[in-house]
Amino acid sequence: MPQAALDNHRVDLSVPEARGKMAKLITRLFDLWDISTSDQLNLLGLSETSRSLLSKYRRGEPLPPSRDVQDRVGWLLAIHKALRLLYPQNEELRYSWVTRRNLAFNNMKPLDLMLDEGIIGIAKVSRYLDLVRGM
Repeated sequence: MPQAALDNHRVDLSVPEARGKMAKLITRLFDLWDISTSDQLNLLGLSETSRSLLSKYRRGEPLPPSRDVQDRVGWLLAIHKALRLLYPQNEELRYSWVTRRNLAFNNMKPLDLMLDEGIIGIAKVSRYLDLVRGM
């Protein structure tokens, strides 16, 4: 049964209600990151024709049960968690970090790396933050 970690809780993503909660969480995170609708769709691996889904996810409609979307959301929430741990007193940096150039990514923005490389780029950013945290 697929699961995703959110803080210290395990969420059973085989249950539609849990996927609905994850949908609300990820769309809220996208709002905090202040990224475009197009970028949000790209990060979720969805096409531009799926714009209406983002509104539904904001209202708690469950994310699809696909492994790809669930993995992407898991990595993105792991990035959020790592940034919360790295910058507990600096909310502005915590939420703007993904859109700031970073020498660790050849002066690219982490968001651009994630958009360019898809799920592999998302995983790279998450793993980088784990290394920075000393995990």
